[in-house]
Amino acid sequence: MYRKAQAWLGNLLTWGQLRQTETAEKLYAEAIRLARQPAYFDRFKVADDVDGRFDMLSLMVALIMRRLRQTGVSGRVLSQQLFDTMFADMDLSLREMGAGDIGVSKRVRVMAEAFIGRLDAYLVAIEAADRAALSAALTRNLFRGNSHVDPLDNGLVDAIFELVGKLDDSDDAVLLDGRITTV
Repeated sequence: MYRKAQAWLGNLLTWGQLRQTETAEKLYAEAIRLARQPAYFDRFKVADDVDGRFDMLSLMVALIMRRLRQTGVSGRVLSQQLFDTMFADMDLSLREMGAGDIGVSKRVRVMAEAFIGRLDAYLVAIEAADRAALSAALTRNLFRGNSHVDPLDNGLVDAIFELVGKLDDSDDAVLLDGRITTV
């Protein structure tokens, strides 16, 4: 009887982990959807290349992770799983492009470190409602120091703060189910 209960509990715990992984994958797909909005590349002049797409995706994942962390323990766990999902995808993408095992792990580590730096810079600026700091972080990261694009002047900073407001207004249960319905 004890072993059956243990097996049942083990299956239940595994089911919960699988469910959270599915939810993280759904949120990652939502981040990709948001990052691929044509306005970012057309109107706001984000480079439509591998670096620009990575940086745009990093920004969207950072915004979703920020919102998830506001939903309590479940959201913090899901935030970590979203991060893990993103970098598992980066690993797979690099392998599909032909990078070798050693090169992949090194590149993914560099990408993850870059993401953490961006996450910190974006979230500090957003939490302080500091438009100039967000603009500087976007110029440094998303635009790779291109001084010909000013995210404050072209409206990108406003668009990001509008998106943050929509995410903040979203229902916790919907978000924890892997859906972003306000955007």
